[in-house]
Parts: sequence; C-alpha cells; structure tokens
Amino acid sequence: MDTLEQLNFDNSFARLPDAFHTRLNPTPLPDPYLVSFNADAAALLDLSAEQAGRPDFVEYFIGNRLLPGSEPLAMLYSGHQFGYYVPQLGDGRAILLGEVKNRAGESWDLQLKGAGQTPYSRNADGRAVLRSSIREYLCSEAMHGLGVPSTRALCIVGSDEEVYRERIETAAVVTRMAPSHVRFGSFQVFYYRKQHEHLAMLADYVIARHFPHLHGLADRHARFFQEVLTRTAQLMAHWQAVGFAHGVMNTDNMSILGLTFDYGPFGFMESYDPAFICNHSDTEGRYAFHQQPNIGLWNVAALAQALTPLIAEQELNDMLNGYHAIYRTHFIMLMRQKLGLVRAQEDDLELVRGLLEMMRVGGLDYSNLFRSLSDFNAGADQRNEALRDQFVDREAFDAWAARYRARLHEEGSSDAERKLRMDSVNPKYVLRNHLAQAAISKAEQRDFSEVDHLLQLLRAPCTERPGMDSYASPAPEGTPHIAVSCSS
Repeated sequence: MDTLEQLNFDNSFARLPDAFHTRLNPTPLPDPYLVSFNADAAALLDLSAEQAGRPDFVEYFIGNRLLPGSEPLAMLYSGHQFGYYVPQLGDGRAILLGEVKNRAGESWDLQLKGAGQTPYSRNADGRAVLRSSIREYLCSEAMHGLGVPSTRALCIVGSDEEVYRERIETAAVVTRMAPSHVRFGSFQVFYYRKQHEHLAMLADYVIARHFPHLHGLADRHARFFQEVLTRTAQLMAHWQAVGFAHGVMNTDNMSILGLTFDYGPFGFMESYDPAFICNHSDTEGRYAFHQQPNIGLWNVAALAQALTPLIAEQELNDMLNGYHAIYRTHFIMLMRQKLGLVRAQEDDLELVRGLLEMMRVGGLDYSNLFRSLSDFNAGADQRNEALRDQFVDREAFDAWAARYRARLHEEGSSDAERKLRMDSVNPKYVLRNHLAQAAISKAEQRDFSEVDHLLQLLRAPCTERPGMDSYASPAPEGTPHIAVSCSS
C-alpha cells in the first residue's frame, strides 16, 4: 500500500487546453477534522488505511495542502437545468485535484467537493455543508453496495467555519472518486458555443481514456454515443429497480460513463408511490420517480443534439429510438432477479406491474416488500398469510400469487434456493432519510460513530445483521418530515 506522497498522478484532463477548465487551488478552511474515512475506496488508490491517521491527512483532503503530483482545476460545462438551457455552469464548488492511477492500471479522479469558490460559482460560496457531505458520502457507497454504477467517496473532512443554506451550518469537504467527471454538459457547452474543434477533441479524449476499443475507428463517435445511451438506459433501470430517486436529473448531472453522481436531494422509495418526488424544489414534478426513465432519454437526446457536428442526425435518431427497448430489457431482467425468476417470459413485465400496482394501492414499503417476498411458499395449498396480510386487497394478492406460483412451478424452482437468490439482490437496508438524518444530527455534535456505522451496514445491504431490524424499518411514527432540496 502507498503513502499520500506515493499516489501516482496522471492528470490527463489537465493536459487539455485551457478552454476546458480553470486552474486554481482550493480555498483553505480552518481547523479541519476527520469525519469519516472509507478504507474500501482508499484501497482503489492503493492507499494505506493508516494514512488517515496522519496529522496532515485532513489538511490534504480539505484543500489546505496540495497532494504531490496534483494539478487542481475546476471543469467547465453547461447544461439543461429543469429543462432550461444554462450557457455556463461548471464546477462551482468542486475542484478536481487530478487523476490517480493504481497498480491495476485503473484511473480515479480525486475531486474535493466544497473546496471553495471558482469562476463558475455564480455568486455562490463554493462550499458544501456537513449535512450534504454526509448524505453524498453514504449514498454513493450505498449505491455501490447495491450494484448500481456510482461515484465513490474516500472521506469527509469537516471545519467549524459557518456556511449559510436554509440555516447556518458548518462546512465540510467530501472527496469524490470516479473514473471521470465528464458529463453531458461538458459536450453541450462547446456545441452551443460553436467550438466544434473542442467538441471533437473532448469526444476523442473520452473515447481514448474510457472507450479504448473504439479509439481510431472511423465511426467511433457514433459507437461512443450508442454506448453512452446504453449505459444511461441501464442506469435508469437500476434506479427504478432499487427504488432510488435522484431528484435533480439536469444534463450537467449526467455522467458520460453512466454513473450515478452529483447526489443532492435524493431519496430511496419507502411507501411505494410511482409519483414520488424527493426534491421539494421540484414543484412541477419533472424529476418524479416514474419520470426518470423518460428524463434519461430526454437528457440523452440533449447530448445527441450536442454531437450533431460529429454524427449524422438520422443515425442519432435511429439510436435514440432504441433507448426504451434497452431500458425495458434491463429493467425486466433486474425485476426478474428480484422475484427470483431465472427464465424470461413474455408476460414478465405484467407480473411485475401487477405486484407494483398492489403495492401502490396499499402504500407498501418498497424494499421491505421485496425482501419479504423471498419467504413466499410455492406449495399449492399455501396461502402465505404473513405476506398476504400486508396487502389491502387480499383477493388481488391471491390472484397474483397464483400466477407467481405457476411461474415458479414451471421453472422447477426450489423455495430454499430461490430465497438465497432473492435475498442476495433485495436489500435488507437502504439509506432511508431518517437514518441519514440521525447520523447527521450526531455528527453535528462531533459524534461520527453513526456515519461509520451506516457506512459499514450499507456496504453489504443484503446481509442481515442480528439486532439491526430498526435500520430496515420506516421512520417511527411521529418522526418529523425531512424536506430535501437542491441545497442538499
């Protein structure tokens, strides 16, 4: 394992022309302290976990000192925010330190989120608060634990410097890791500025770095777009399958690699409601849960528009027309796994929809219902009373259960083997808002134990832990509603 001084930086994005970024150092914060350190993420950098105990660790990862080999910069991009194009956005509170290459040859961006003002801050303070940093830190690791493509998080470092959001809070910096932070908006800015040479340069840079099998091909740009479209459609399917709502699906928050990133007002589905809106700033419900697959297509279409100088419009349209088929195929596959089915059939989607509609009518807890479904007894004379009693319309459940039982018998399914399969994909624990808030409340009192506890729990969300049932339950009755907004 390496020390901080031995991190192998290879800063390819910094070698792009100045039009792509602005070089600047993070703005220091006083009296930093370590909130949490993620040893699993550190291992991706070949970084020794003991390094977190160094007195200067917090100085490096709050931006007060520069890591040897880093070349700090803020990335330029634009994007559609709630459907309206904003000509210039860029990293307004995040600074990319550089790219660390590990011994396996993988490259990881290290980005300090909350590191101070940049030329793209648009009159904002460039800071993040402890509350939002904890939410991103925990959720990015929770999504990784669920098998959903996501950025990772190395650590959180806090400071008592005051930051104003809806109220006075304290500052924090989360170190975000990803193979790349290039996003749809990184392409849009050069398209709308008519800087097509930069657009082509960025496309070829991303292809060479992240799609090397396409490098040098005559049709590389079209193939690249197809892969981005496919990854995005599959990411949307993952979100829907795990019951995750992003909350701010602007094009500047869409990863060119199909990762979940820019965690803000996210929420995991609890009482199943397809119209669930996790972001109270989203007054029109543009980014409601059931809208996410279509918004994914809308965003991919916006990227397609930006790539028209490189790819024929008809070719782009043909690929866009295939988006829903890719999404549907991946979604049905994931839901089939959640139901413990191993063979595809034409009526799989109807079986899934029937269950979801009963869950909607009864307002059933999304994660807990799928987890409890693994106890379904497929015996012909079994009524599965405990499961049946969760539903408002028990006769509707009986009819659905008969169809489900018939499918299981047709596959020759063993209840015991199916339970193992289902329990390996249906999480026992997700990052419910009240759990995150409990960790935040303790952390604001300098007790970081619950942050670390949740990190460990969510790292293996399908593994049942004795005595941890309260972490799998909805918020206790009387728990104040937690409103999450774009400032989160």
